[in-house]
Amino acid sequence: HVQLVESGGGSVQTGGALRLSCTASGHAYSSACIGWFHQVPGKEREGVASIYRLGSSTVYVDSVRGRFTISRDSAKNTLWPQMNSLKPEDTAMYYCAAGASRPFCLQPEFYNSWGQGTQVTVS
Repeated sequence: HVQLVESGGGSVQTGGALRLSCTASGHAYSSACIGWFHQVPGKEREGVASIYRLGSSTVYVDSVRGRFTISRDSAKNTLWPQMNSLKPEDTAMYYCAAGASRPFCLQPEFYNSWGQGTQVTVS
């Protein structure tokens, strides 16, 4: 079981940037991909970005491509989602998750471990 802790959320103006983090412990090595998701009240959790365990390749949903970048520090078991050019539509609770495999890395139903989330507010 992977323990995940997110941080770095906050309130920013439109066009601003945030650097989130996700620190993993436990059996993170067993997860083929680690993903970032967001959720707003009344809506389903949606995939945002994912990074693969092997090769560190990344995948992004169209709405954030070119603005968000996800990277990782394997030695520290930490992911660093860089969120640039933020829009009000990006306002959501952001979650880190582990346990999925390709080609399902942006689908929340394939993840087994979730962090508690960090709130991002853009106005």
